[in-house]
Amino acid sequence: MKIVIGLAFAVILVALAAAGVFMIKRPRADGGLDERSRMARALAVRVGLSVTVFLFVLLSYLMGWIQPTGLPVGR
Repeated sequence: MKIVIGLAFAVILVALAAAGVFMIKRPRADGGLDERSRMARALAVRVGLSVTVFLFVLLSYLMGWIQPTGLPVGR
């Protein structure tokens, strides 16, 4: 479970870094996909993955696969 969530967070960070790179790069001269649309696609992937991880953690809790440990309060 920890490995799946860790890998998902790593992919989210890669998508965020890719969006940053596309934001900095100059537009192409050949008329292909410009950097703004590639940046928007990378950000859309990041948002989609973030929502998926959130729903996966919620489903895992509801199915009993993970349990909250909590922190001791008042110690």
